[in-house]
Amino acid sequence: MSRTILLLEDEESLRRGVSFKLEKEGYIVLSAATVNEGKLMFAENDIKLVVCDITLPDGSGLDFCRYIRHDLKSDVRFMFLTALDQEIDMVMGYEAGADDYVTKPFSLAVFMSKVQAVFNRLDKSVTLVNGENELSADVVKSGELSFYPKDMRLFVGQKKVELTKNECKILQLFLNNPKQILSKNQILEHIFDIEENYVDDNTVAVNICRLRDKIMDNDRTEKYIKNVRGMGYIWSRTVD
Repeated sequence: MSRTILLLEDEESLRRGVSFKLEKEGYIVLSAATVNEGKLMFAENDIKLVVCDITLPDGSGLDFCRYIRHDLKSDVRFMFLTALDQEIDMVMGYEAGADDYVTKPFSLAVFMSKVQAVFNRLDKSVTLVNGENELSADVVKSGELSFYPKDMRLFVGQKKVELTKNECKILQLFLNNPKQILSKNQILEHIFDIEENYVDDNTVAVNICRLRDKIMDNDRTEKYIKNVRGMGYIWSRTVD
């Protein structure tokens, strides 16, 4: 599998330092200082992870993330690396479609562990055998959904659905607790580890909205996740 990372950072010394460390660990790093350069590199290469600043000379990393998620419909792993450390900044980063958010100044060791975790999950997600995707025997089914927890893969009918890390976590939580009301706080605590920065419950609504949109059937009628006003959310179908 490709181990190519797109690093979008306009501070040259930081860009060179992070690139050097990543390359030393065996990753292929493509560096860019502007949004336009990043778009070109993303289009021309098999990128598996984007590490992106938010404040860039020719635009915003948030817009770049939205471009990848909404315009290109890409499920590439996306991590913000930025000095913007306010709660609202983090919320906007996750709303744009990021999988992770790291604030400067940061621990290089922690950053590298996050990058390694991304590629560990990618390595485990697909095993090719005779040109076909081999899935683990364990499968959780609900309606038209088939979710393989060990592989972190989801199918709606025969269609494979790409999920972000947070969407996978939320889906697992619902499938483990069908027909039970889950509060926003319960979901938030499940998404983020205690070491991570606190993000307000608007992040839950955004992630659930994206997940709900992905798991609807072709007629856009099936609603697995329903709102319970003033209380939270509930997985409305039985789980096998």
